[in-house]
Amino acid sequence: MAHLASDRRDQAVRAAVEQGLLSETEPVVALVDIAGVRASAAALRSAFEELTGAPVLHAFAVKAAPLVPVLRLLDAEGIGAEVASPGELALALAAGVRPERIVLDSPAKTRAELAEALRRGIAVNADNFQELDRIDALAGTGTGSDTGTRSGTGTGSGTGRGTDSGPGSGFGPGSDPGPGRSRLGLRVNAQIGAGAIGALSTATATSKFGVALRDEGARERIVRACLDRPWLTRLHTHSGSQGLGLELMTQGVLAVYELAEEINAAAGRQQIDTVDIGGGLPVNFASDEETPTFADYARALRDAVPGLFDGRYGLVTEFGRSLLAKHGTVLARVEYTKTTGARPIAVTHAGVQVATRTVYDPAAWPLRIAAYDAKGAPKAGDAVVQDVAGPACFAGDLLAEARELPLLEPGDVVAALDTGAYYFSSHYAYNSLARPGVHGFRADAAGVRFTTVRAPQTVEQIVAESGGDRPDALL
Repeated sequence: MAHLASDRRDQAVRAAVEQGLLSETEPVVALVDIAGVRASAAALRSAFEELTGAPVLHAFAVKAAPLVPVLRLLDAEGIGAEVASPGELALALAAGVRPERIVLDSPAKTRAELAEALRRGIAVNADNFQELDRIDALAGTGTGSDTGTRSGTGTGSGTGRGTDSGPGSGFGPGSDPGPGRSRLGLRVNAQIGAGAIGALSTATATSKFGVALRDEGARERIVRACLDRPWLTRLHTHSGSQGLGLELMTQGVLAVYELAEEINAAAGRQQIDTVDIGGGLPVNFASDEETPTFADYARALRDAVPGLFDGRYGLVTEFGRSLLAKHGTVLARVEYTKTTGARPIAVTHAGVQVATRTVYDPAAWPLRIAAYDAKGAPKAGDAVVQDVAGPACFAGDLLAEARELPLLEPGDVVAALDTGAYYFSSHYAYNSLARPGVHGFRADAAGVRFTTVRAPQTVEQIVAESGGDRPDALL
C-alpha cells in the first residue's frame, strides 16, 4: 500500500509540472490523493465492523481539512462530520452531510449554536454542567421535568428513569431517535495524563475540555447529572491527538466506559447507550508506512475494553489527521539557492503559511521532504546537508533544517509529505501570503487527472479580505 501511494505521488508531481498546475505563476500547490482517502475511510469502517455489530458513526474532524469537496468525498465513503464551530457546521451541511451524521463538539458553544443544533437534530456533546443547564432551558425540559418540546428537540416524560425522553434519545442498539431529534452526550475528561505533545493532550489534570472525572466529588456529580436527565444517553471522551500512544488512548476510553456502566447500574436501565471515543490516532511522519492502523487501535480497544464491543453500546469516532495526513502533499518551486555559513539553503514558496506548526515547533512536527527536478522527476544525486526555507520574512521560516537531500537548484520542486491534514487547509496569512490551490488527483495507467478542490487565492481576494472596500474607514 505504501509503495502504491508513493508511486501515485511521484506520478502526480510530474503531472502537476507537466500540466502547469505548479508553475512560476503558481509556485506552491497542494495535492490530495483521492484513492488514498478512500482507502483510509474503508480501513476505518472495516476495523470496527469486524469487532461490533452495534451502530458506529465515524465522524471526520472537520478542523483537519475544512474543505467542502473533501467532506463530500468522505461522506460518500460513509464518514460523517464532527464540527466545532458554526463555520465547520456550515461546511458539513454544504457538503451534503445529513444532520443525523453530524456531531457538535466545542468548549464554548453559544446558545444560538445549541439551539440551531437542536433544531436540526444534530448530536451535541455538552462540555460542562453549565452547558447542560443551557440545554435544559432551550429544550424546555429542566432537570427531572416531565415535559419536552417537539420542535426538533424531542418529547416525552423526563421523570421516570425507565424512559428515553427529552431533547434526544440515544443512538445505540435498538434505539431510534426519530427525525429531528438530537442525540445528547456529556464530554468527560478522564484525566489520564499527557502524551508527547502537551498542547494536543486534552486529558490532563487541568485540561480545558470536558468535565473532570477524578476531581473530588466530580464522578458523583456526573452520575447525578445523567440520572436527572434521562435524555442524556451518550458519554464522550477524547484524550488527545498526535503524540498519544495506543495504551494511553485506551485508558481514557476504559475510564469512560466504566463510568457508563456505573450510570446504567444506578439508572436501572441502559441510559448511556453510546460512547463517543473521539479520535486522536497518531500518524507516522517518518515514512510512507501507515502505522498504527485503525485495526491496531480497534483491537487494542477490544482487548482493554471488551464490554464496549459486546453489542450493548453504539460507538462514535472522530478521527481527522489519521484519515487525511498521508494523502496530502504540498509542492513548492525552489526560487533561489544560496550558501550561508557553509550551509546550502533552498528558498521555496512553502513555509509558515502552510506548515505553521512545523515552523514554530519543528521538534514536535517534523516533515519529510522529497526532492524533484524541474520536470517533476525524483531528483538524483548525493545527499547534501541543506536547509529548505519558506518565503516569510523571519529567520525561522524553515520547512526543514540541516536535511540531507540531493542538492537543490532553482526551478527544482520540493514536496512536503504527509500534509493532508491541517497543513494546506489551515492557512496562516503571515506576510499576506496567498492560500495555495488544492487539487485532488487520480493516478492510474492512463495518467493523472486533477480536479480543483479550492482555487488558489488571488491578490484581489487578499485585498478584499483586508478591508479593501473601505480604505477610508479610519480617516
